[in-house]
Amino acid sequence: MKKILNILFAGLMLSALNSCNDLDTTPYVGEVSDLVYQDADNYKKVLAKLYAGLAVSGIEPQDGNVDLKGIDGGSQSYLRAYWYLQEFTTDEAVVGWGDPGLPDLHASSWTASNQWTSNFYSRALYQVTVANEFIRESSPEKLEARGLAGNTQIPLYRSEAKFLRALSYYHALDMFGSVPFVTEADPVGAFLPEQISRADLFTYLETELKALENELPGPQANEYGRADQGAVWMTLAKLYLNAEVYTGTPKYNEAAEYAKKVIDAGYTLSPNYQANFMADNDQSNELIFTINYDGNQTATWGGTTTLIHAQIGGTMNPADFGVDGGWSGFRTTPEFVALFDNGTDGRRLLHSDGQKLEIDEIGTFDNGYAVAKWSNLTSAGVAGKSLAHTDTDFGVYRLSDAYLMYAEAVTRGGSGDQALALSLVNQLRTRANAAPVTALSLDFLLDERGRELFWEAHRRTDLIRFGKFTTGYNWAWKGNIKEGRDIGTHMSLFPIASSDIVANTNLVQNSGY
Repeated sequence: MKKILNILFAGLMLSALNSCNDLDTTPYVGEVSDLVYQDADNYKKVLAKLYAGLAVSGIEPQDGNVDLKGIDGGSQSYLRAYWYLQEFTTDEAVVGWGDPGLPDLHASSWTASNQWTSNFYSRALYQVTVANEFIRESSPEKLEARGLAGNTQIPLYRSEAKFLRALSYYHALDMFGSVPFVTEADPVGAFLPEQISRADLFTYLETELKALENELPGPQANEYGRADQGAVWMTLAKLYLNAEVYTGTPKYNEAAEYAKKVIDAGYTLSPNYQANFMADNDQSNELIFTINYDGNQTATWGGTTTLIHAQIGGTMNPADFGVDGGWSGFRTTPEFVALFDNGTDGRRLLHSDGQKLEIDEIGTFDNGYAVAKWSNLTSAGVAGKSLAHTDTDFGVYRLSDAYLMYAEAVTRGGSGDQALALSLVNQLRTRANAAPVTALSLDFLLDERGRELFWEAHRRTDLIRFGKFTTGYNWAWKGNIKEGRDIGTHMSLFPIASSDIVANTNLVQNSGY
């Protein structure tokens, strides 16, 4: 998909189709749709916009002409908002900036009007809306009427759009629980969507994703960055691993089954762990599904541009990371640093020179160790195309996560091979030059997930699944005190955006907000 990121035409069309605040556009939408979808070549351009919606905020460079009006372009980036919610609410990351709503994430004091929870809520549902429109316009009936019934590629694009819709609904399920639910079967125009329960959304996603198993290409058989069976299997494994949280019913047998499908699919671990987080990580056979970036064609202030610039400050040299400067923002907590019990683990990509371990003041960059995991350098040490905007793709899913999910599902009692589970974990540790272990426990696996997957937007979900997000484990400045404290159990879910609660009388706010 790096080769089809020039999507201005498709983006302009979709901005018209999804002007959520202008309910008088329905007749115009119909005219635009008929015009655009008559041409078979335009379907891939619209599909590119769906993928790009995970990476950028609008249709002009540097987050110009944004999709969601009234929200800052850099702030409404799908990945940026998702990463913030998954990381700043945990022991893996703190941020020193005082942007409205941002300090509240680590302080566990967010409300229904928090900018960042609302940004992601809006962005995820926008992605669903855009996917619904494409799915609706690429139905067999519409293709027949347009004389495109014989086209073999458009049905594939439609299945990919269904996957992207499922991915956003999965993220909404995980973060908000019960959300407004709309599919291509619903009418176009102004209506108030009904709210679907968390359990019913789980069932919908399970059914949808299992159907997509038979519709998408095999693992690595699609263009890089586009969905295939591996991406579907990883999402199902995630869904099943967290099923007890989402529905009250564990599904560890199924989690092990789908993680094993990925493990057997031909992906391989990169010999160099950090190669998965560099400007040429599109060459890694470990990455299963990615959000793609190009310093020229996806010039955004969100995504990996934020991750790389914001981790740099103090004595760190921006040139060592292939960028033109540091933003002195993100660090990690002493509790996370303690997960690395010795200096030999190659995944301990931390910067301590000039940094204090303890965080006395969150707003001071040298309080807390910095992180040096992400880079805009290639594995050969060459900077990306732009020093301002990065080429580094974000691995939504990679093979090591499948290894750890399989090991956890089996350790929790799911059907599988315990010896294989241990071997998979030790393969990761061997690559990292960490000592092999002789047995697995849940506490160990939570720590190992932290060591292997930190700053990859998994930690909040993991801590909730292990029962350590709100109570049972504290870290610096959790609950807005230096030593950390327990927080209300309702905070395992984020609130539905207050603006949507006001606008849609069918919605009920999550408990505690």
